[in-house]
Amino acid sequence: MLLRLDDEDRQVAFGACLGRALEGHGRVHLTGELGAGKTTLTRGILRAYGHAGAVKSPTYTLVEPYALDGVLVHHFDLYRLGDPEELEFIGGRDLLAEDALCVIEWPERGEGWLPAPDLEVRLRLADTGREALLAARSAHGRAVLERLAGMSELSRELIDREGSAAS
Repeated sequence: MLLRLDDEDRQVAFGACLGRALEGHGRVHLTGELGAGKTTLTRGILRAYGHAGAVKSPTYTLVEPYALDGVLVHHFDLYRLGDPEELEFIGGRDLLAEDALCVIEWPERGEGWLPAPDLEVRLRLADTGREALLAARSAHGRAVLERLAGMSELSRELIDREGSAAS
């Protein structure tokens, strides 16, 4: 599924839709260059569960937990990760095993250590906004894409049917 996100408000609104479609669990890998909007999208996901505060990327702590409305969300940022094994020292295996929603920025830095995602979201700069390419990597990921496709909040102009691929 390919989405056009023309501005920050649309990116946050899409994140909220994605958060609802995830139903509070699973693993989401967010990829894209610096400034592509990974943390902005995460802010939208957290909004779906009632978080109204600021969302900062946990670049130095590697993970920020949120307990929201009965949902546990772990926001990982692996940009500064020196070695994937560092995830073991912060309790990453336990965090990823919990019945939680794990949103992971820069997952390529944890390659070989991280389990496969349910959903992969690739963000890229496009004109004045962003594009998000979503790909399912599990049965849960496929169900998320189906729920997203059925959401009336997702304006039809955001979905590029030509480029959609719910792989």
